[in-house]
Amino acid sequence: MCARRFLMVIFVLTLLVVAAAFAIFQFGGSVLLKSATPTGHFEPNAAGGGPDYSLPASWLSRPGQSNDPSLWLPNGFAAPRSDDAAIFYVHPTTYLDRDHWNAPIDTAGPTEFRTQLFVQSQASAFSEAGQVWAPRYRQAAYGAFLLKSDDARKALDLAYGDVARAFDRFVSEAGDRPIILAGHSQGALHLERLLREKIAGKPIAKRVIAAYVVGWPISTTADLPELGLPACRSPDQAGCVLSWMSFADPANPDLIFGEWEKTKGANGGARRQADVLCVNPISGAQNGIAQPKDNPGTLVPTADLTSATLLSGAVGAHCDKGLLILDGQIPAIGPYALPGNNYHVYDYALFWAAIRRDAERRLAAWH
Repeated sequence: MCARRFLMVIFVLTLLVVAAAFAIFQFGGSVLLKSATPTGHFEPNAAGGGPDYSLPASWLSRPGQSNDPSLWLPNGFAAPRSDDAAIFYVHPTTYLDRDHWNAPIDTAGPTEFRTQLFVQSQASAFSEAGQVWAPRYRQAAYGAFLLKSDDARKALDLAYGDVARAFDRFVSEAGDRPIILAGHSQGALHLERLLREKIAGKPIAKRVIAAYVVGWPISTTADLPELGLPACRSPDQAGCVLSWMSFADPANPDLIFGEWEKTKGANGGARRQADVLCVNPISGAQNGIAQPKDNPGTLVPTADLTSATLLSGAVGAHCDKGLLILDGQIPAIGPYALPGNNYHVYDYALFWAAIRRDAERRLAAWH
C-alpha cells in the first residue's frame, strides 16, 4: 500500500513542480498547455463558496487544532515550542486537476495528501518561534500559471481573495504578537501581494519579524520597494524579506527569467535577473555564502513520505545572479529536480533546520 501511494505521489508531484517552476509566464509547448489548461472558462462559483475563517475546518493549522501538521518534527528531533510569535503560512499549489480553475475547499484524496505534506515539511520549520495559522484556500489550478488569459487572472485573484480574508482573521486572533509571514510558490505569490496591500505603509508592518517569500522571483528594484520591508541583509535583522530559488550547478533558469524579464514589476519598473532578491537561508544574509558544514539540517524523507530524518552538514549554498546555487553533496531527498537543475520543490526541505534557526534569531532581534 505504501509503495503504491509513493508511486502515485511521484507522478502527481512531478506535474506539480513542472507547473510551479514555470509560473508567471506563458511558454512554448502546446502539449503541456493542453494538458494544463482547465476545461471551460472561469466561473466564480464553480469551486464553491469561500471558506468561513471563523470555523476550524477552514484552517489546515491553527492554535488548538488536533492533528496539526505544522507541529510535525523530523525523527529524533525534539525542541521546545513557543507561542511568542504568530506565523501566517500559505501553502503552494497542490491541485493538479483540470475540472476547475480553482480548487474546491473540500478537495480530498491526492490534493489533500499533498497539501498536508507541504504544511508538514515547510510550516513546521517555524513552530519553535510561535504558533502557525495555515489557511485552506481556493488555490488556482496549476494551469493558471502557464497562461496569460483573463481566466487565469481571475483564478489567481479568487485565490488571493481567500488568503487576504484569512489574513484578516489571523490578525484578529493573533492579538498584538509579532508576526512571521511564510509561503512557497503560489503561496509566495499571494504573500507578495499581501505585503503590498495589507502591510506596506501600515502600523502592522512594525510587528513583522520577517517575510519568507520563497520560490518566487522578487525584483529588488521593481518589486521590493512596494512591499514595505527591506531585504534581509544580515541574520540579526528583523522586519525584512527573505527570498530564494534553489538550483544546482550548472544552473539554467532561462525558462523562468526569459519571459519574467518581459513583465513589469509592482512599481512599473523593468525586471531583470541581475536584480532578483537572493537571501541565503543558511547565512541569513542577502547574497550570502555558506559552507555545507554551516547547514544545521536537511530533511531526508522516508520512501512513503510520512516521516524524515535531519541530515546536517550536507548542503551549502551561495547566491549568484539571483539564484541560490547549492554546494556540497545533495542527499537523496527525492526525484523531483527539474530541467536546468531547478530544486524548486526542495526550497524549504534543503534548509529546514537553517530556516528554523533563522526565524528564532530574527524573533530575538525583533524583541
